[in-house]
Amino acid sequence: LAAKVEGVPVHRLLGETRRTAIPAYASLLRIGSPDNITTLLSKIDALSGATGSSVSTSGVITLNTGTVSNLSVSSSNSSAFAALGFTSTITKNRNGGGTAGTGGVIGNDIATFTKESISGGAVTAYNAAGTPVNLQLRWAKTDSASLGAGHSDSWNLFYQTDPNATGTTVGWVNTGQAFTFASDGSLTTPAGSGITINNVSVSGQSLGSVAFNISSGGLTQYASTSGAVTINTITQNGYAAGQLRSVAVNNSGLVVGTFSNGQNLNLAQVSLSHFNGTNYLKAMDGGAYAATEQSGAAIDGASGSISGSSLEGSNTDIADEFTKLIVTQQAYSANTKVITTANSMVQDLLNVLR
Repeated sequence: LAAKVEGVPVHRLLGETRRTAIPAYASLLRIGSPDNITTLLSKIDALSGATGSSVSTSGVITLNTGTVSNLSVSSSNSSAFAALGFTSTITKNRNGGGTAGTGGVIGNDIATFTKESISGGAVTAYNAAGTPVNLQLRWAKTDSASLGAGHSDSWNLFYQTDPNATGTTVGWVNTGQAFTFASDGSLTTPAGSGITINNVSVSGQSLGSVAFNISSGGLTQYASTSGAVTINTITQNGYAAGQLRSVAVNNSGLVVGTFSNGQNLNLAQVSLSHFNGTNYLKAMDGGAYAATEQSGAAIDGASGSISGSSLEGSNTDIADEFTKLIVTQQAYSANTKVITTANSMVQDLLNVLR
């Protein structure tokens, strides 16, 4: 990361650089009378292991220290140190990204963070209770291939944990994963399909662990003339709470419930069974059958299929049922004759008595 300071002396530059540290010693710089600012920056790079420190034609100095600790500049040679304008050891804490090492951007630094990062879009996610949560994303570049050997284009993804953060309250959280890109703009790291972001919380609403999945070619670093991120599609698979509206059985035997939030969930499954003595099942009302001692217990795993939203066709033996109907009709006719004969006998008896 580079810090740019314009229009200040070198000693002020070293004292105000942010996010980095230099174990510099003036006695090793070997500054000569013909040395200029560019030469000084090259010698500082050699000491710190960094590359790319420079001064532009407009006087803007970019200093890369190559480390992620706080800045500390000191020397055992007080005369040489004083020649640079230093009267004592110079220290400067890392700023601009929140407290060192926490991976968060505090409220005091959000304005700077917003200027030095780009929007990554937003998506409405849902927690375990079905509460909608507005998840805002931003990308911050942490390294650049333009700095030379050992550097690559690298970005970190941040999400907004507190939209109203002020002071030292954390407003944005770094997911902790470096997204690295090759020279052709393709993603090289992470190598898998995505990352898992643990303990995600937004405005007091916990989302738990969120899987951030990236499809093949879904995240690239192509040049943009506007300098803004181009967002094609961000989707999520959560959903709000819903009420059960209807139940149906599909052709696989699954009992599917349809909810008011548009989700369909499998609630149960109808299993198929067979019996060793099928003909000995006891017929029940409603077209159902019950197992008997002769039929044996139900055996799971029968072959067959289930037709959802369908009525079963009649399984009645027409010839057998007609035979039973004729027998019943004849029995009814015979009983009618018996009743008629009995009635005539009673009438005759009454007439004799008269």
